[in-house]
Order: sequence, then C-alpha cells, then structure tokens
Amino acid sequence: MTGVVTLTAAGAIDATYRVGALRRGAFTRAESYTREVSGKGVNVSAALAAGGADTAAVVVLGADDVRFARCGLTAPLLRIVEVPGATRVNTSIIDADGATTKVNAPTPPLSPEAWDATVATLRAELAARTEPWLVISGSLPDLAGAGAPVDLDAVRAVAWEHGARVAVDTSGTALDALLADPAGIDLLTPNVDELAAAVGRPLTSLGDVVSAAREIVERGVGTVLASLGADGLVAVTAERAVFARADAPFVANTAGAGDAALAGYLLGVTREPAAVAVGADALVLAAASAAEWGAHAVAHASTLVAGPPHGIRALVETEPDLTRALSPEGEA
Repeated sequence: MTGVVTLTAAGAIDATYRVGALRRGAFTRAESYTREVSGKGVNVSAALAAGGADTAAVVVLGADDVRFARCGLTAPLLRIVEVPGATRVNTSIIDADGATTKVNAPTPPLSPEAWDATVATLRAELAARTEPWLVISGSLPDLAGAGAPVDLDAVRAVAWEHGARVAVDTSGTALDALLADPAGIDLLTPNVDELAAAVGRPLTSLGDVVSAAREIVERGVGTVLASLGADGLVAVTAERAVFARADAPFVANTAGAGDAALAGYLLGVTREPAAVAVGADALVLAAASAAEWGAHAVAHASTLVAGPPHGIRALVETEPDLTRALSPEGEA
C-alpha cells in the first residue's frame, strides 16, 4: 500500500515549558511542562497519521528512553533503532505572548553499526509499501570516527530500489552535501534563511525566493516548498510558483509548524484520485494543505498535532505578486 516513511537519524525528547515571562538570568517557575518523543520526522509522521495517512517513523533513540517512547501517543508509528545511552533533549520555552525560545541539544554521533541498522529498517518499511514517499528529516549525526555526517547515498539507493519519491528537510552541512548532488530529490523544504544560504545571497521579496528556488530546481530537485514563516509558503517548480497562506486561530507554539506543513503537502500529493475533484490542480491542493496544516500546528501547545485542521482555509495565489516584501521577523 502507498504510504510515507520518515527518517529521523537524530531522534529527540522534546521538553516544553510554558512560563508567564522569560527574563535572562532570572529564576522562572514554569506554569506547565510536557515531554514527548520528537525529532522532525516523528513530527511529520504524527501529522500524517492525524490526517489519516499510512506512515512509519524510523527514529534513532537512546536505550534509556525506549520504554518512555513505547508508552507515548506516537508509539504505534515508531520504528526504533536503539543506541546506547540517553536521547538528546530539545527544550522549548513559551511565554505568555506565544514567543518560543528553543534550545536544541547537540546531536551525538552514530556508530557505523547503528547507521547500518537504520538503513536496514528503512528498507523493510519501504518494501512494505507501493510507490511510497521517503522523508529525510532533521539534523544528521556524524558517523563515529569519520568527523562528517552519515552518508545518505545508501538511503537514496534504498529509496530508488523501492521506487520511493524522496523529500528532504534538513540544513547545514547535510543540506550543502545534498545540494551538491541532488539527484533523486523530489521535494526540498527549506526556510528562507536556508534557501538564502544555499544560493549565497539575501532574499527580501517573494520574487527573490522564487528565483532562488528555481536555481535549486535547475540543479535537479523536482519541487521546492519554501517556508516564509508568518508570510506563508511558496511551492516552486520549473514552470510554476504557487503561494499559500493560512491564519492560525491563535499562536501557542511555533515549534513543529514546518514539520506539519511538510506533512500537509504530502497529504495533498498522496490523496487518493477518487478524493480529488475532477480538474483540480494538484500543486494548488498540496500548497493549500501545507499552509493549513502549518497554521494548525502553530495553535498547538505540543510539537505534535492532534487531528486535522478544521475551519482553517488557505488563501492561494497561482500568480503571486513577486514584488511582495517579506516580513522582517523571519520564520514563524
């Protein structure tokens, strides 16, 4: 059956504190605290499952936290690759105004044996599905002793072996390496800062973003889904640019919004043909779904969304105003 397999090579425990105010250097007692298994691919799979999709999340977790992971809401989705020790903890602090301060722990290296086990788990999950998507998501750990991120060539080879389309949401050196050889990447989901770094220049307007995305497409990527933060998002192919934006009912937590938007896009493009109106525009549907799920996620206190977005409708422009300036606050 068709489905989406996500890879989180650097799994995490998300710790979220809600406070009245955050003052640097001062004691603050949290009003609430939650803890959940996370990592970008896990967040994507959680949103996909909330939307009714078949999905599995291959995730590397420390042995100390496996029991906790198997008791959580996402437990049925997880395909855990267990490594020694504790899982890294990523901390979000959300104040009364909805502003999120986030501190991510460093990513520990993976042994060659753990990486081989991760690839083998991916192979098994992809083999169980027909024409699946594979989502490579989040930061990539260094291979122990190599001083460089794990090599994704094996992952791409497994994807091609099983006819999987590949979506990538990563950054830094891992993104640089993929963009140097982007063969087989069907979807790339950078934010504005990541896209600007990839093309080596600042992006201040929607036209700048579309031009930069087209440069990435010319390197061999099928579609670039660029997050504009509070300004929305734009899906760019070689021929088209579709802008979409949806308003959240309120802002509770901006962490995880990009993951939910990616899930929304995939829900749009993997929708059964019978569920799509005759003559419907697939790119428009996918971009609208991405914007709606992203807005839905912002209204959740957790990084994991529960249920599909109800009552949130995206504004879509198939011929957007490319002179539109981007908001200075950056990604939401």
